[in-house]
Amino acid sequence: MVWMPMSFLITTGTHKTAMIQRWLVKRPHCHLHFTPTSASWLHLVERWFAKLTEKQIRRGSHRSLNQLENAICRYIAVCNEDPKPFVWAKTADEILRNLK
Repeated sequence: MVWMPMSFLITTGTHKTAMIQRWLVKRPHCHLHFTPTSASWLHLVERWFAKLTEKQIRRGSHRSLNQLENAICRYIAVCNEDPKPFVWAKTADEILRNLK
């Protein structure tokens, strides 16, 4: 398995702890990208990871980290064969109406 650079989308202050800073120093391939807390597009990214968890990770029996990594890579490859965009199911007006 070849490790690719990772990006994390951070919307909280958890990245500021000394423990996290030490972890990052040991992993120069990890890059933090800070997003505003109002980044609604992030919900679609979270939804993709939830789908990965539901469809692949929880359903599988992974006896090693290598098996888990391979299962995730296979899932991504299958998804990329026929990609489907994540789209909002409601308009902004419908969402705002529910907040009142």
